Amino acid sequence: MTFLPRARRFDWDNFGVRVASGAILASGAVWAVWVFDWSPALWRAPFLIMIAVAGTLLSIEWAAMAAPRHAARAALVTTLAVATVTFLAYGGRYAEAWACVGLGALAAGVVARGGASRAIDAVYGVLYIAPACLVIVWLRETLQGRGWVLMLLATTWSADIAAFLVGSALKGPKLWPRFSPNKTWSGLIGGLAGATAASVGVAARFMHLSLAGAALIGLAGGLATMAGDLWESMLKRRFGVKDSGDLIPGHGGLLDRVDGLMFAVMAFAVARLVVRFGWAH
Repeated sequence: MTFLPRARRFDWDNFGVRVASGAILASGAVWAVWVFDWSPALWRAPFLIMIAVAGTLLSIEWAAMAAPRHAARAALVTTLAVATVTFLAYGGRYAEAWACVGLGALAAGVVARGGASRAIDAVYGVLYIAPACLVIVWLRETLQGRGWVLMLLATTWSADIAAFLVGSALKGPKLWPRFSPNKTWSGLIGGLAGATAASVGVAARFMHLSLAGAALIGLAGGLATMAGDLWESMLKRRFGVKDSGDLIPGHGGLLDRVDGLMFAVMAFAVARLVVRFGWAH
């Protein structure tokens, strides 16, 4: 009988740094989402500023990974595309924002070819980052938008934390050893349980949403979070890097921190559209 290899033991030396940096980021995100109401004035819209800054940092990290020889040029084009999409979405011009996703991806591909980089990587960078920024801005502006975004954040964070804690404690067979040698099946199950519990908790406290519906949304968000994490592991393996950057102490780059959220926000967007038509109330 053939057994899957077991995951390596986690190095706990930088655990305190990971917790501290994660707590600071989480506190800032919750403050931007919950404290201020949605407003067209920039000084009343820290959420918009947070998304715009995050999009810029993600664009820079992506360019450094995908086109290291022409990182500045690739980062500029990707940043312009992502920023344009984000601000159009903030203004409620969603059709134009989606059109700019396509135009920005095309422009990135053209620039990459001129710089002798892989055009497909530049195109994918825009398609990877810009839609996530667009959708989270849209989600914030919908009815109960603050609750939806808070539930999204709680779901993804809980999925990551529970997967880490359960996987570190129970270990066991690896989930996908080729691309992510430290992730385990026990961590996956723990992450899904944590995501579901967090979604139900936020819905019960802050939203008009059935708990059964919230549980299903949390489960879907947890699955998407795990898929996004694995997908980024595959991308880093392809580009030959350990982390997307070194911006966040103990975590690596911002993309390492939000890779799961970039997939989960799409799952939440689908759930929000379904709820809009009467399900899960």
